[in-house]
Amino acid sequence: MTKKAIDAEPLSAAGPYSLAIDTGQFVFLSGQVHVDSATGKLVEGDIGAQTRQCLENLKKVLAAAGLGFEHVVKTTVFLTDMADFAAMNEVYAQYMVPPFPARSTIQVAALPLGARVEIEAIAQRTT
Repeated sequence: MTKKAIDAEPLSAAGPYSLAIDTGQFVFLSGQVHVDSATGKLVEGDIGAQTRQCLENLKKVLAAAGLGFEHVVKTTVFLTDMADFAAMNEVYAQYMVPPFPARSTIQVAALPLGARVEIEAIAQRTT
């Protein structure tokens, strides 16, 4: 198995991990929070704006791997408040391509940098 780290400038990992790992058939994307890569700060506003930024960050990482949302087969969404589920879902549906990927949504006590939402993904290359 080959294992290649994917870089997606200007995004960067906030610790000892890769933004994504490409194994050839699958690309495993680390969770993205709602950080604006231009400022390095969390995007403020409602959960919709924050979800949009998470997905824009994932879009950049997917593009760096030569992929798009149509290649995503699984996502995990982490929310600090499940009351944000409907608003997050509304924005999420604008980015994902049918057939929609499998997904888990999990409420957590806290996320890095005080974020309210984080989304990770697995994408598959088509042959």
